[in-house]
Amino acid sequence: MLIAGFPAGSWGTNCYVVATGQGAECIVVDPGQGATAGVEQVVRENKLKPVAVLLTHGHIDHMFSVLPVCGTYDATAWIHPGDRHLLADPMAGISRETAAMLLGGNHEFAEPDDVAELADGLSLELAGLSFTVDHTPGHTQGSVTFTTPYLGPEDVPAVLFSGDVLFAGSIGRTDLPGGDHPAMLHTLATKILPMSDEIVVLPGHGGQTTIGREKATNPYLQDLEIPTP
Repeated sequence: MLIAGFPAGSWGTNCYVVATGQGAECIVVDPGQGATAGVEQVVRENKLKPVAVLLTHGHIDHMFSVLPVCGTYDATAWIHPGDRHLLADPMAGISRETAAMLLGGNHEFAEPDDVAELADGLSLELAGLSFTVDHTPGHTQGSVTFTTPYLGPEDVPAVLFSGDVLFAGSIGRTDLPGGDHPAMLHTLATKILPMSDEIVVLPGHGGQTTIGREKATNPYLQDLEIPTP
């Protein structure tokens, strides 16, 4: 299994390219600001063909390059309907002052030609890979995570692309438009805590971690409990 990740843009947002191996179709997760060159390099060096872009949420630092990446490779963009409006109007999810300071100049945004919507519990079969979608609101209304079985020699059952739901030692902020702290706590308790400790977490920012490590050390998970049915 091939997973290539790199930080992109002013926000250092992690973009991931995932494939079963070299010479295969692939998917791109969260192509943020300046991610097009990194995607092109990974694709070229590994002889890959992107067929889909998976967006963990609609914030500009995660979808800045979705239009050029989808257009270059004729790929489908997948996003939860709760955040779909941000594809054409990303400023609705961030303060204009922050965006202007970090971006500079004017930028035009629009939906890619082919957009498909995600739903909680959806199973995606893309590029020879299987992804389970969990709707994980809190950071944004349409935040999702993607879990895929790890096809490699290591004793890792699955990989979680957590976006801005879960970081190593922290969680995504909930004070931006569309954020909801009680919803985030519910997401952490019902979606993250029940996951296997051995799952490797590839977050939207910062280094990788595991579910077990976060259960043991992440202060935002310490006082949470899995709700009883």
